[in-house]
Amino acid sequence: MSNYLAENNKLHFVAIIGSGMLGRRIALMMVAHGATVSIYDNNPQVVISASEYVHEQLPALWEKTGNKNGKLKVCDSLTEAVTQAGLVIEAIPEVLALKQALFAELEQKTDTTCILCSNSSSYPIRQIATSMTPEGRKRVANTHFYMPPVQNPVEVASSGETDAAVIDALMRTLPEFGFVPFCVKKESVGFIFNRVWAAVKRECLEVVATGVAAPEDVDGIYRANLGAPVGPFELMDRIGLDVVYDIEMHYTKINPQLSPEPGLLLKAYINNGLLGVKTGKGFYSYDEKGRKIG
Repeated sequence: MSNYLAENNKLHFVAIIGSGMLGRRIALMMVAHGATVSIYDNNPQVVISASEYVHEQLPALWEKTGNKNGKLKVCDSLTEAVTQAGLVIEAIPEVLALKQALFAELEQKTDTTCILCSNSSSYPIRQIATSMTPEGRKRVANTHFYMPPVQNPVEVASSGETDAAVIDALMRTLPEFGFVPFCVKKESVGFIFNRVWAAVKRECLEVVATGVAAPEDVDGIYRANLGAPVGPFELMDRIGLDVVYDIEMHYTKINPQLSPEPGLLLKAYINNGLLGVKTGKGFYSYDEKGRKIG
């Protein structure tokens, strides 16, 4: 598989399934580095918004990469998106059943040399691939992205059944798209960085939920002490509070002893339609370009 992928540059034909906050950012990076990218989302308006975002942000990245050969294609169906793909990246909501169903479908709709990756931040690919055949599971992996083009690390993880050539191909190819890959050596819920981030995020939510401090004060002291550009609450707004909630519920299910307060705080915001940047308000308020107000 590795020779076939390398000789044919097939990994430069990418399909991204899910065009939300992260899917569109992955697409942007790959197009800016010369890839041909097809994007699909079951919500047509989200795909249109993603396309507008990519084309708006491309000129700035082109200045850095000097590569204007990339192309973005908006697709009306999953089949259209993956027909020519050598690499498929799933970036749909963190709902295990949805991901399992999608990967079963992707196995049927893609070439047997196509690598299938999940961007899941909380589910190991082993769980997602349970609906696939043993042969299909050899070509799946986790590729957990952060918030490109600002944060470009990618955690690459095997299912335990993944062909070693798949991991090798990803580790070699992702830097061509401007990413910095890190190999996760064994199954780990939250992979590397998110295990650390989950603890920080949960404690910050606990501090606010129990009335110790306001979000802006937690973020302020976090920035002042660590020299970070943004604090945990602004970062959660960027991710989307609904996504943060789904991930937190997953961790809570695995570790029932965890405090319920962080989840209850997030749920209160979600119930009021406050999801963060994508709705214009979460812990903070944002303008139409996603810039924090105040």
